[in-house]
Amino acid sequence: MKQRVIFYVDGFNFYYGLRTKKNIDHSWRAAYWIDLLKFFNQFLSPNQTLEKVVYFTASPLNPDKSNRQGAFLNANKLLNKSKFEIVRGQYMKKAIQCPKCKYTIIRPEEKKTDVNIAIRMIGDCIDNNADILVLVSGDSDLLPPIEFIQRKYPDKKIRVYFPPTIFSIDLKNNIKAQGGKIVMLENNKNKFLVSRMSDVVTNGEKSYFIPDKWKL
Repeated sequence: MKQRVIFYVDGFNFYYGLRTKKNIDHSWRAAYWIDLLKFFNQFLSPNQTLEKVVYFTASPLNPDKSNRQGAFLNANKLLNKSKFEIVRGQYMKKAIQCPKCKYTIIRPEEKKTDVNIAIRMIGDCIDNNADILVLVSGDSDLLPPIEFIQRKYPDKKIRVYFPPTIFSIDLKNNIKAQGGKIVMLENNKNKFLVSRMSDVVTNGEKSYFIPDKWKL
């Protein structure tokens, strides 16, 4: 029987890691518009099967950014149906005041993603939905749910894949101490490139187009 694998993608980490890498090397822009199941399937061995990719995100407050994100997520949903799931948090406006000049700026802050990931990973262990859980994030705030799973469900294997330019020594040390595996995604550029979707993703009834800013 094949080992069942679920990927839990911290969308904020994943996108901003790619964006930072693209600012360093512009050719990484090609990695924005990818089929996520096709991408992660390349990391599996023959005795493993990809059950699902769960993508955790929030809709940006900026309309243009929201439209680009929506096109990407909808295209993946159209291609992969129930194998691709979106779990949404939200952005909230946060006031930040300079302690010296008292000038206040408003910036968006993502809420609920960490909690949503933690609950989902633990829930999938309770319901025995996976044998291997892969966290795609470099957020050390997710260490507590990982440690909980390791204590309560020692038969479940946990992996951590770090998005490009994103890294957590705490997550690395934990996984390594358990004999687990980490992956640096920026060392796998070719897997991103071969996973790129067509500029138009369609099933004949619905169509989603690559955003102009992401075209090569």
